[in-house]
Amino acid sequence: MDAVLRDLALHWPVYAAMPFIAALIGYVTKRVAIEMMFRPLDFVGIPPLLGWQGVVPKHGGRMAAVATELLTENLLDLREVLDRIDPVIITTELEQPLLRAVDHIAREVLAEHHPRLWEVMPTLAQEMLIKQVQASAPRLVREFLDDVREHLDEVLDVQHMTVQRLTRDRALLVRLIRETSRPEMAFIARLGIYFGFGLGLVQTIVWALTREPWVLPVFGGAIGLFTDWLAIKLIFVPREPVRVGRVIFQGKFQRRRAEVARQYGELIANEVLTVQNLLDAVLRGPRADRLAALVEHLVSDAVDKQMPLSWTVGGTRLKEMKHAAAVKALERLPDTARYAEGYLTEAMDVAKVIEQRMLALTPLEFEGLLRPAFRQDEWKLIAVGGVIGFVVGELQVLLMLG
Repeated sequence: MDAVLRDLALHWPVYAAMPFIAALIGYVTKRVAIEMMFRPLDFVGIPPLLGWQGVVPKHGGRMAAVATELLTENLLDLREVLDRIDPVIITTELEQPLLRAVDHIAREVLAEHHPRLWEVMPTLAQEMLIKQVQASAPRLVREFLDDVREHLDEVLDVQHMTVQRLTRDRALLVRLIRETSRPEMAFIARLGIYFGFGLGLVQTIVWALTREPWVLPVFGGAIGLFTDWLAIKLIFVPREPVRVGRVIFQGKFQRRRAEVARQYGELIANEVLTVQNLLDAVLRGPRADRLAALVEHLVSDAVDKQMPLSWTVGGTRLKEMKHAAAVKALERLPDTARYAEGYLTEAMDVAKVIEQRMLALTPLEFEGLLRPAFRQDEWKLIAVGGVIGFVVGELQVLLMLG
């Protein structure tokens, strides 16, 4: 014991630094593990084994599928969201751009497919025909909304749209997970400091008693491994509040349910299920042909109601005109719809719907929102923490014995 005390007196700065170095190991290993989850977006190194790609972007397809499954099965009923749209209000919002679109389409189709009739018609007759077609526009909007609601699953594959959006933009997937888990990441890093310091005190005592070279690297590796593993566990468990005396324990992610629900809802509403993204999925997605058929049916019905036109145009030519009008209507749909984008976003209120549904999830279902990001290659992240801790421990040995 006298020898131990003499060594402590002689090397007290080194002994005093040990717990702080251990705390630094705990912190550094956590920060490295966190960054390795999200960076780099693309594989860096010599494929397939020598190098690294962030866990989230590497498994982007699988994680996007998990997130989409949670979204479509537990958080959002798109038909319910569309029911929030008031046909009267959206018709009012689209009135002027819709009239301009109808005017343009009617003139273009008639001039292209029946130029003689259009040229010989007096200007007044042309205008009357256009006005007659325009008068049917509000009814077409209401019928279009009703048909989309009724055949929603036939015209929109929301799962395909969401997975494609998240996998095509890996940075968006990373942001979706990182933004909703930022406090948890900071919590992991802080735990590394606290647990590292505590284990460092034990490490200091064992080194003072043994002076064995293996103590520092083994403890360093243990600090890296244990604190990484424990920090990840404490994010999620216990799922339900557990009272111990006056202290209540619960996984940090579970405690932040209200905040996470709000953030997640806003990110999905602003980045994924936007009006433009939904419209693009309907027009260009795997079921776009069914929307085209729906629009062609509506346009055909509207043209058939214009009796003077039907009397003066042959059956084959009339069919061609209907098809051309439907194609042009689809082409102009994105530009026309943007005038109602503000109302549609406000009316559907995707963020609020998702937030409310998330608050109703069970703790296990709620955990599924973030847990897959850690579960993929989790052992690698923990192992990296152990290796870094071991290396730093070896450096400490060289410092102590040097």
